[in-house]
Amino acid sequence: MSVLRFDCRFHYPEGFALNFSCVVENQITALVGPSGCGKTTVLNLIAGLLTPDQGTIALQDQLLFDSRSGQNMSAHLRQIGYVFQDYRLFPHLTVENNLRYGQKRCSSNGIDFAKIVEVLELGDLTHRLPSSLSGGQKQRVALGRAILRSPKLLLLDEPLSAMDADLRASVAEHLDRVIRKFGIPTLLVSHDRASVESLAESTVRMS
Repeated sequence: MSVLRFDCRFHYPEGFALNFSCVVENQITALVGPSGCGKTTVLNLIAGLLTPDQGTIALQDQLLFDSRSGQNMSAHLRQIGYVFQDYRLFPHLTVENNLRYGQKRCSSNGIDFAKIVEVLELGDLTHRLPSSLSGGQKQRVALGRAILRSPKLLLLDEPLSAMDADLRASVAEHLDRVIRKFGIPTLLVSHDRASVESLAESTVRMS
């Protein structure tokens, strides 16, 4: 079943231009390609952090953006969970409060907080600040916060980059466990196809 339909044109003032279309099914899809080809730009367009010049973005039965009709749904209404490459945790909030921020932004009854803490093994971290966490721990907190929004689509930007082999395997295991447990369609981007082969059920190439 098609979850996301993306067909957009976009350019930055500096000159980079994107002309890209894809369909994401109800599974884990990897968007792969070399650095600088526009993978993160695609995620930001889907999330509503950037606005396409032309085109259409549809998520399930909702039209997020359509240049012909003028439709452009606000980012906070799009029911999308986004785990940024740099995690973007709130430095002044504890792990628990970072997680609950995602829960507050949920438009439905949502996913159980305790279940997320259990599945992501965050129980010993809830009272700590992000500055005291390792990269893998920050990744798990950011993932939990995104999932607690009960999103229709989860976006992951280079979730396994800048990690050694052991940490990459551990984070990939948590990603796979949580995404499959809660059944959230996921689009992840990576410049290294090999690093996400174990996670993705389908792959879209960008050039």
